[in-house]
Amino acid sequence: MSWTEADEPRSARWRAESGAPAPKRAMVADDRITADAAYRLASEGTALLWRGDFQNARQLLQAIARRIDRKPRKAAASPIEAFNFYRQVQSQRARTLGMLLVPLEADYSIPLRRAPNVKEACTEAYGAGEAPSVVSLRELLGVIGAHEWRKNGVEVPALGDRIHPHYGVFSPVRGEYVGLVAEAPLPSSKLAFDIGTGTGVLAAVLAKRGVKHVIATERDPRALACARQNIARLGLAGRVEGVEADLFPEGRAPLIVCNPPWLPARANSPIERAVYDPESRMLLGFLNGLAAHLEPGGEGWLILSDLAEHLGLRSREALLAALDAAGLNIVGRMDAKPTHPRAADAADPLHAARAAEVTSLWRLAARNL
Repeated sequence: MSWTEADEPRSARWRAESGAPAPKRAMVADDRITADAAYRLASEGTALLWRGDFQNARQLLQAIARRIDRKPRKAAASPIEAFNFYRQVQSQRARTLGMLLVPLEADYSIPLRRAPNVKEACTEAYGAGEAPSVVSLRELLGVIGAHEWRKNGVEVPALGDRIHPHYGVFSPVRGEYVGLVAEAPLPSSKLAFDIGTGTGVLAAVLAKRGVKHVIATERDPRALACARQNIARLGLAGRVEGVEADLFPEGRAPLIVCNPPWLPARANSPIERAVYDPESRMLLGFLNGLAAHLEPGGEGWLILSDLAEHLGLRSREALLAALDAAGLNIVGRMDAKPTHPRAADAADPLHAARAAEVTSLWRLAARNL
């Protein structure tokens, strides 16, 4: 990105994991700017390249967020309208908060007063540093937070251990879907495929349950590296194999598990790809390829929330029709209610849908096999 500073043209590499373009307008700002002025400029599309105290920048970001959140919400006439309003607000919020920028040196040091050491966190997220760059403070704080998640891990009761998510890889903080995989009756302990493994948590659960060989597939290099590291840390490398693949590996298995993104909508950033599945591509890809990869008598486990149904994004009839069109029969189903705090938060704009949500493990079999 380019800007003018001390009457001289300047430029640096622009970083944005979301793929957002570099701001067209940018000005230098420091501790003297007020929160109201910063909010107005950011809302108008002017980026603020920070040259003041780092901790003051964090406080300013929080002040801008409070001003955004004070704006009244539109009343929604239907669940899908509420969802669309929610997505629109979240997108605008992210765009405005993304206008407060901080500089990074080539070695990821921050040339600001009271700045933390973020070299390790940035190297994990971005790879080796090459040149000075500029990043939104909001993204940088996400990188720092992801580093802490990676370092400390997430407790997974079904494993009796921790999973350590990497930056950009969805964390298994919602335990209900993991619990379902831990409890469903195994059709075989010989071999299983885990499709779209992410952190590797479901592959690890299957191995801990006694499945002798698990092939965990993933097309995202970050997620595959994360899964392999978690599997190695858990001492399961001899039983779980991480494979780069778009959905299925070669061959057939008596058990194939998939936890696809639950909402058929467009993802606005890489991390959202674990939640949003445009046009249900992964869901339908899994269902339509399942019969061809199941051994006779085998089962496919589809782990899916019905949140999309409560939001009006997909109907139960459409899901059942997709199962039928793929040549699949329903052997059984296990359900779990959500336990995350948002399900009980009446102030959440999607509270009605979240409160009614059920996560299911659908046990599927290929027809005529």
